[in-house]
Amino acid sequence: MGTTEPVRGDLADDRHLLGRTSTAERVADILRTRIAEGYFPPGERLSEEAIGRALGVSRNTLREAFRLLTHERLLVHQLNRGVFVRMLAVEDVEDIYRIRQLVECAVVQGLGDPPYPLDALDAAVAGGERSARERDWQGVSTANIHFHSELVALAGSARTDELMRGVLAELRLAFHVVDDPRALHDPYLVRNREIVEALRAGERTEAERLLSAYLDDSRARLVAAYGDRVAEERW
Repeated sequence: MGTTEPVRGDLADDRHLLGRTSTAERVADILRTRIAEGYFPPGERLSEEAIGRALGVSRNTLREAFRLLTHERLLVHQLNRGVFVRMLAVEDVEDIYRIRQLVECAVVQGLGDPPYPLDALDAAVAGGERSARERDWQGVSTANIHFHSELVALAGSARTDELMRGVLAELRLAFHVVDDPRALHDPYLVRNREIVEALRAGERTEAERLLSAYLDDSRARLVAAYGDRVAEERW
């Protein structure tokens, strides 16, 4: 008798998000979120049977969702082996930060006159600070992802939001490979707060300067840590 394969992160809890019209796009959105939140780490094989059962969707629907996420570079299909969460190259990480610089800084630069709706940014910063006090560095990472998602959401563009969801989910793949998430995320909690306070004061140019420096430093730190880790795995 076969054993029932578990699904990490209680994926069945997301079943209600499918609503009445279960579509591949909605399944892909759930899996994309789960990847971004760290429930499926790089290199993990995704079980069609377990995920399909948890979400209550057909194999064809699930395969279409896998195809969409493969197109977004979050998954890879290996012949005769199955579908796996993708492992990034160092060059991928550098390219992701180029995109982030272009998009995030442009959003801040393009904001209209203050005041700006900052409640969601405040909540993301507070969530990261709370996780840090609890030494929950995975929670800090997730809060940081939420912070940048909400920052881009200030543009009020569904297309930009969709772009950043994919970019930040892909970036999270790199975070999972690095051994010391505290060193990776803790230094930026204060800087998130500084960006919010600059926006609260209506200092859009200063907020953009802080954000650009933040992204430069984050890219350098992650590329160095990630490159070292990938080199170790090759040995």
